Amino acid sequence: MVNAMDMDTRIGQLVMAPLYAGNAPASLSSLIADRHVGSVLIIGKWTGGVASVRAAADQLQGYAPGDNRLIISTDQERGWVQHLTGPGFDRMPTAVDQGTMSTNQLRQSASVWGSQMAAAGINVDLAPVLGTVVVNRAANAPIGALYRDFGLDAEGNAAHGTAFVQGMADAGVQSAIKHYPGLGAVTDNTNFTADGILDTTTTLDGTEIKAFDTTIDQANPAMVMMALATYQAIDPNNPAVFSSIIIDGHLRGDLGYDGVVISDSMSAAAVSAYDTTQLGVKLVEAGGDLVCIGDTNYVVPILDGLSTRTASDPAFANKVTQSAIRVMTLKIKMGLA
Repeated sequence: MVNAMDMDTRIGQLVMAPLYAGNAPASLSSLIADRHVGSVLIIGKWTGGVASVRAAADQLQGYAPGDNRLIISTDQERGWVQHLTGPGFDRMPTAVDQGTMSTNQLRQSASVWGSQMAAAGINVDLAPVLGTVVVNRAANAPIGALYRDFGLDAEGNAAHGTAFVQGMADAGVQSAIKHYPGLGAVTDNTNFTADGILDTTTTLDGTEIKAFDTTIDQANPAMVMMALATYQAIDPNNPAVFSSIIIDGHLRGDLGYDGVVISDSMSAAAVSAYDTTQLGVKLVEAGGDLVCIGDTNYVVPILDGLSTRTASDPAFANKVTQSAIRVMTLKIKMGLA
């Protein structure tokens, strides 16, 4: 399928564009139909329940080719992060409370939440958060302070992460474990600042990363979402999302993970110092596949940056093709292509 695509179509498969609550799905019609964007992020406070989300999802799918439908994702974690509420959606317990469940209970609950998402046309949950908090919880702004983690040690987080992924899969919804290799040791939130997001303790064989690597081994999640923090003991020169040491070296090489590697939001403050046109380029260079974008204004510059680099660099074009193959492999497994 990828060999039959022109390069612009391959590039489009590597981009996830946002649709905010209150915005018309038609606002993405040209990006999907003309620029071949292959994934959409449902984001914001969607309070109208399952029926309203399903109407938007169906409209979005109508802009995509029938043989290459959209990955439609959202963040449905709880803690302070649950984008879909209203009739038909349970109010999920915080992830810390999920950590007090048995793994069997959590798998069953995740299956229920997943079935609600599937009914709404959502096919990927950008969850669970698998960071192991190793600093004061209140000081751990992105995870601990928001009750987004399971609140356990690495072994417990892995067991509950595996149960969550499997429960979602039972309902036909895939998962993205995040934020690799963990935000449990930083003090500020990568969405809002470039300060306080240097992790000085996480190593490739340490506690913080172990929950992720165990879950990858046991549950084989469809996606791994890369953190925007920098890990001094692993790659002090690049945030994880742009680190070939972490993605190509550890995830692909050491672990043999061949699923989709997705970025955290590329419109976040943590990567604001980078040229917008180079954000997708740097992810793909490092071995990543799917550029998750939280600001619609970033979508075209990121697509253009990928196109420009692909046209001038055959080696990079090959990386784009390999990423498109991973995305399309996932879509085939999900029955979207």
